[in-house]
Amino acid sequence: SLCLVLSLSTAAFAVEKIDINTATQSQLETLNGVGASTTVAIIHYRDQHGAYKSVEDLVNVKGIGDKKLAKLNQYLTATQPKKLD
Repeated sequence: SLCLVLSLSTAAFAVEKIDINTATQSQLETLNGVGASTTVAIIHYRDQHGAYKSVEDLVNVKGIGDKKLAKLNQYLTATQPKKLD
């Protein structure tokens, strides 16, 4: 299964990915190359537009371009919130 393949490929690093839909400012600031203004922008965008559908949505955030996204992508995930009935 896909999950098994992913867990095997990242097992050597065992780094917990940061979920951009739930991360706090301090969690986001642990990312290399992400400063306070960018973390505020990530959270502000999330507050304004709702949950990120994918990590690639970060290119819509001021201060994050394709190059920065490419560097950050391996450290991030974007889980979808569960719908409450």
